[in-house]
Amino acid sequence: MNEYKQFVPQVNWELIPIKNLVSNQDYQRNLSEAHIKKAVDNFDLYQINPVKVSRRNGTNYVFNGQHTIEIVARKSGSRETPVWAMVYDDLQYEHEADIFANQQKYVKPLTPYEIFIANIEAGNDEQITIKSVVESYNMVITPAKTLGGICAVSTLEYIYRRFGYHILDDTLKLCIATWEGDINSFAGNILKGIAKLLVAYGSELDEDIFKEKLGRCSIRELTRSAAERSNGSLGFAEAMISIYNKRLKVPLHISKLYNKKKVNEPDFRDKEAVYDLDEIYSEDEE
Repeated sequence: MNEYKQFVPQVNWELIPIKNLVSNQDYQRNLSEAHIKKAVDNFDLYQINPVKVSRRNGTNYVFNGQHTIEIVARKSGSRETPVWAMVYDDLQYEHEADIFANQQKYVKPLTPYEIFIANIEAGNDEQITIKSVVESYNMVITPAKTLGGICAVSTLEYIYRRFGYHILDDTLKLCIATWEGDINSFAGNILKGIAKLLVAYGSELDEDIFKEKLGRCSIRELTRSAAERSNGSLGFAEAMISIYNKRLKVPLHISKLYNKKKVNEPDFRDKEAVYDLDEIYSEDEE
């Protein structure tokens, strides 16, 4: 086995009370209270990883896992709570800092699609419902842009989480009917822009007029118009409502796009739903 020694970390596994761990080194980042609170509120024991500890001069310095120990301490209500630690006895301060600085250098993060598929395999209702909605239109969720597929996974999840099943369903229905499955029409900002219109205008938005007018506008033209307006999905929402309003005797007021008040969704959509119209622009999508 000695021939493989260079590939196996020389560590001891120990259960160490949090009170006996130190994470105040200068190379450490500041603790994120928001991250800790979110993790505590959604605590999952199976997501708790062992922490990495450098034992120098009798002190246990955490160089990977400072948020983990704070989450466990906060959730358990005691710093007497032990955590599993990989203890290194042969590191110097500079080596610890170097490991900390480069710990994510060769880590490949999961893509939204990979996370989505794993959630499907886990039987999670949210992703199963989204998949069902997409497939009801003879579409599939894909890792990359392809004919008959939607790869804006984060956008689908975002719309569903913020506005529910009906808005997601109506968004896809309107998009597909308008651009007849154009591969570029399923971009995240376009889907999010449509969702914004559905939330902002409800039954005031005539879907037949939308399909007729926007259907005559190519995705390239729509994208060019959106680029001349606001950033991201708001620019697409503005461009779509501008095209929709052309030659209408009673145009829709564009000011509703910027309404930050919470409103009840009327008529044929979920009557119990309440939407925050400002939240739809609170984070970037694909």
